[in-house]
Amino acid sequence: MWLYILIGILALIVGILLGFFIARKYMMDYLKKNPPINEKMLRVMMMQMGQNPSQKKINQMMKAMQNQQNK
Repeated sequence: MWLYILIGILALIVGILLGFFIARKYMMDYLKKNPPINEKMLRVMMMQMGQNPSQKKINQMMKAMQNQQNK
């Protein structure tokens, strides 16, 4: 009886650890393929919308996006 409980607990721990490392690997690969928005991408998006972005405006938008992510 105790053997079944011990095996169940060990299987649970191994499953949690394995799930954590698989999820971590998946997220790292996802962020490599789809990086977060940087200043160059923001500048291109604003130019496509017909705006002529200044560095000050780019910095304001980057700071606003970083504040939004931190919430």
